[in-house]
Amino acid sequence: MEIDTAYFKTKLEQELRTLTHELTSIAEKNPENPKDWEAKGGGLDIQQADPNERADAIEEYETNVGVLKEVEVRYNDVKAALKRIEDGTYGVCEAGGEPIEKERLEANPAATTCTKHMN
Repeated sequence: MEIDTAYFKTKLEQELRTLTHELTSIAEKNPENPKDWEAKGGGLDIQQADPNERADAIEEYETNVGVLKEVEVRYNDVKAALKRIEDGTYGVCEAGGEPIEKERLEANPAATTCTKHMN
């Protein structure tokens, strides 16, 4: 089975742009580790006098942390899939070495295993 890597590369690049936009709206790159993202706070300022403002800022930060984990995992999965396209290993099951079904790649272009080895 021949995989149209150009097609999947386009899909993955589009998804990466979307994920990058999402990440930059809730997080920023860690200056000490550029591969890591840190959730943005809601303007956390210890000097804030109003406890409601502090509570709102903390709530915003906690929400961003929760969303960040999921988005960052997907972001890394998509980047890894693009790397597999460059390496020529895209569409090959990491568990068994067989081709990943086209239907599976359509549903999840960043898939690393065939349906037999999904779990």
